[in-house]
Amino acid sequence: MVYICILKNILVILVIKFVETVYHWLVNKLHFSEESADFVKAFILLTFLFLMAFAIWFISRKIIVKYIYKIIRKTEVTWDDAVYENKVFVRFSHILPWIFVFFISPLLLADFKDLLMFTRSISKLFIVIVFMRSSFALLLAMKQIAAEKAAYRDKPIASYVQLGKILTLIIGSVVILSVLLAKNPVIILGSLGAISAVLILVFKDTILGFIASIQLSVNNMVAIGDWVTVPTYGADGDVIEINLTTIKIRNFDMTISTVPTYSFVSDSFKNWRGMLESDGRRIKRSISIKPSSVHFCTPEMLERLKKIQLIRHYIETKQIELIKYNEENYVDKSSIVNGKNLTNIGVFRIYVENYIKSNPEINTDMVYMVRQLEPTERGLPIEIYAFTREKELTAYERVQSDIFDHILAVFPEFDLELLENPTGSDFKKLAK
Repeated sequence: MVYICILKNILVILVIKFVETVYHWLVNKLHFSEESADFVKAFILLTFLFLMAFAIWFISRKIIVKYIYKIIRKTEVTWDDAVYENKVFVRFSHILPWIFVFFISPLLLADFKDLLMFTRSISKLFIVIVFMRSSFALLLAMKQIAAEKAAYRDKPIASYVQLGKILTLIIGSVVILSVLLAKNPVIILGSLGAISAVLILVFKDTILGFIASIQLSVNNMVAIGDWVTVPTYGADGDVIEINLTTIKIRNFDMTISTVPTYSFVSDSFKNWRGMLESDGRRIKRSISIKPSSVHFCTPEMLERLKKIQLIRHYIETKQIELIKYNEENYVDKSSIVNGKNLTNIGVFRIYVENYIKSNPEINTDMVYMVRQLEPTERGLPIEIYAFTREKELTAYERVQSDIFDHILAVFPEFDLELLENPTGSDFKKLAK
C-alpha cells in the first residue's frame, strides 16, 4: 500500500511538471494567451485523469475479475457461483475508476476550482449509481444462494430482496439529490418528512405487503410449494412465488393467479399443507338411499347375505345375540317389528365399514367410519368417512372412485335403492 501511494505521488508530480512545461511553452514560444493555455492545460489534465481511470477499469475488469472467476470455478462451494452468475464483481469493478477520479482530481485540478467541483460531483454520482447497481446484483445473488438452502426454500426471500432494492433506491436517490443540490443528505431527509404522507400513500401496498410477508414468515402461514385455496380470488393451486406485494399461485388448470400478499393476512384462505404432512387424505362423501327401500331382513335374505365373506361372521354372531335376547324377553315373533331384528341398511353399513377396513389403501390407524346422517327430502344419507394413504390428487381420486364404484355395485345385494330425482324419461314412462 505504501509503494502504491509513493508511485501515485511520483506520477502526479511528473504529470504536473509535464503540464507546466507545456503551459510555459505555449505561452512563451507559441505566444498563446493565458486563457487558451489554461484551456489546453485543463484538457491535458482531464485527458490524463480519465486515461488513468480507463486503465484502472481495464485492469480490474479484464484481469482481476477474470482471475477471481477462475478461482471461483475451481472451488467446491456453490455460493460463489451465484456471485459469479449475477456478475457482482463485474459491477463492483466499475466503481474503482470513479474512486480514483474522486481522490486524484484535487491533486491535478487544484488550479481549476470549477472544473474540480464538476469532476468530483460527476465521480460522486457515478460512484452512487454503480454502488446501487452492484447492490442489486448482490441482492439477487443472495436470493439465489438462499433458494438453494433447504432451510430458506419455503421462505419469502423475494420479499426481502425487493425491500432491499427499495431501500437501496431510496438511499441512493437521497445521496444523488444531495450531490446535485450540494446539500447535506440529512437536510434532504428532513425535507422529505413534509411529504411523508404522500410517500405512505404511494408505497401503501409495499408497506402492507412487507408487514404481511413478515407475519406470514414468522407464523409459518404460507410458504413456496404449499397448496392453498383463496376463495375470494378464485385461486386454488400451488404457491410458486412470494413477493413483497403479491403471491403467485399456479392453479390446477395451469393458470396463474396473482393475489395481494396482505390478503393472506386480512382475508381467509385454506392451506392444505397439514393434510400433505399428515398420514392420510380424507374421504368424506355420502350417498343417498331411497327410504322406502329400507326394511327388516328376512331369514331367507340373511342366509343369502351370509355368503358375503366380509359380513358372514357379523350376521352369525348377531343372529345368536338377537335370538337369545328375544327368547329371554318372550318376544312375540308373529310380527317382525317385535323385539330386535337386523335391517338391510344396518347390515349394509357394517359391510361398507368392513370393506373400508380391509382396503389396504385406507389408513386404518386414523379415524374411519360409516355413519347415517339425518334424513332429508333428498333421501337417507350414508356417509363414508376415512383417510387414504395416497395423498397425491390422481391416486387419491382413484382410490375414492374405486370405493364408491364398489359400494354402488353392491346396493342390489342388500335390496337398497339409490335415490334419484325423476327425469323426463321417467315422466314419459308414467304417462304411458
